[in-house]
Amino acid sequence: MVQPLTRRVLQLSDPHLLADPRGHCRGRESLAWLAHGLEHALTQVAPVDLLLLTGDLCQDESWGGYARLRELLESLDLPVALLGGNHDDTVLLRAALGRRAAIAPTALALGAWRLLLLSSHRPGDVAGWIEAPQLAWLDRELAAGTGPVLVALHHPPLPIGSAELDGIGLQRPEALLERLLASQRVRGVVFGHVHQHWAGSVARAGCGAPLTLWACPSTLAPFAAAQSCPLGRPDWPGGRLLELRDDGRLETTLLRWPPLAE
Repeated sequence: MVQPLTRRVLQLSDPHLLADPRGHCRGRESLAWLAHGLEHALTQVAPVDLLLLTGDLCQDESWGGYARLRELLESLDLPVALLGGNHDDTVLLRAALGRRAAIAPTALALGAWRLLLLSSHRPGDVAGWIEAPQLAWLDRELAAGTGPVLVALHHPPLPIGSAELDGIGLQRPEALLERLLASQRVRGVVFGHVHQHWAGSVARAGCGAPLTLWACPSTLAPFAAAQSCPLGRPDWPGGRLLELRDDGRLETTLLRWPPLAE
């Protein structure tokens, strides 16, 4: 029997880089922790077809921070997709990295799959927003084909059970969720922002399979976990492997690695 082809996506999130290559965020040297995470993750799961970074790329929202990220990515022979988070300047992000990476909002073909990158960034706001023009773009994308779809954004589009984070997730998420639940093409949603593993699902009307959602740990520093970690070690940095099979199946593997000794 011929096995379905699989596209492998490595998701990392929330590195919180700074213009200073030795700069510290949350008491840790953020660029070094991202490089450390990339090395460990790729050792665990290589080869991969795409590196996906789901937001809060640059804590100080500086050109220098995005230049540090560009320098790190230039050492990789790997396609890259980037989302802006609340700790980002999307104009500088696109200016610094637009030639190196796909930047949200945009769509990517991965075999039979379509990866839809949404931007939930709103300047000056910690919470996330997706405005009407982007929802209209999403409508067109979902209507344009028949293959399976994975959606990625920075802010969680539903409560995750965290008193600290639920108020600063995606605001007015109903319009987005309505579209994702109505389309049988959408097989999963991934996001950052919570600095931890989280998994959940939302039932669809009728007999369709539930919509499954996953959060990704941070490469830098964890927040308090709203859910137990299947691997334990919720204080370790981590990421997620997403395996997109051409027969429409989506499998995920949570990744953890030891903290960087500083």
